Amino acid sequence: MDKRRVGQIKERFDLVIHSDQEAGVEFWYARDLMSLLGYERWENFAKAIVRAIESCETSGIAVQDHFREVTKMITVGNGAQRAVKDYMLTRYACYLIAQNGDPKKEEIAFAQSYFAVQTRKQELIEERISLIERTEARGRLRESEKRLSQNIYERGVDDAGFGRIRSKGDQALFGGYTTQEMKERLGVKDGRPLADFLPTLSIAAKNLAAEMTNYNVEEKDLRGERDITGEHVQNNRSVRDMLGQRGIQPENLPPAEDIKKLERRVKSQEKKLAAQSGKLPNSEEGC
Repeated sequence: MDKRRVGQIKERFDLVIHSDQEAGVEFWYARDLMSLLGYERWENFAKAIVRAIESCETSGIAVQDHFREVTKMITVGNGAQRAVKDYMLTRYACYLIAQNGDPKKEEIAFAQSYFAVQTRKQELIEERISLIERTEARGRLRESEKRLSQNIYERGVDDAGFGRIRSKGDQALFGGYTTQEMKERLGVKDGRPLADFLPTLSIAAKNLAAEMTNYNVEEKDLRGERDITGEHVQNNRSVRDMLGQRGIQPENLPPAEDIKKLERRVKSQEKKLAAQSGKLPNSEEGC
């Protein structure tokens, strides 16, 4: 997500922040948040709130501190006022709701970082969005390679063969450098996967090539190490050519931070979030 887009979405989220000075807590109303998270119907958003409440309970955190059911008056078509159900939500509650949404939706991906970061500074939100994008890209690659491993095992290739196929693919993608040579270039320790230290773009490139290989192995029913290797090499070479047309050489991209450290950092932020979000005031009349 580019900086301009992040800034545009952030402005909309900032406009619906409320605060209770006495309690020292920021909060949001669910009906204000609903459209910002891409929901069109209250019934569907209410289900997401229920799932978030269940997540809160499972974590052993007091639900009433973060979710407060209130009554809100809205204006209907004829100008009359009608009472509707709403919720006051702390930052932690909003984060849980976002976590229960579809991260492929731009609004949800933004919200997961916006509510996790205890600041309104855009650059820190952008940093966390980039972090999450990379961890999600790594997860997709992990799943693609797991599927590839299963596909080739069913077609007469053992684990050692899978390792050779994957290394040949890397060699095609990284301009002749084998997996081991790329690990040496990036300073990756033995026993750690190369992908854990690749930037998001390189991870996405590997994933695209693996998905192409999976598709054609299944579609053409390719069998044996030689044929599957040829397919995987060709797909990695095609992805490399596409990057090259944009002036990108993946072997020359700098290494990224160890993804395991990033995952631990995300978990640490999540654990602190409930306490840092504060608690809702004891009562609220609604509005």
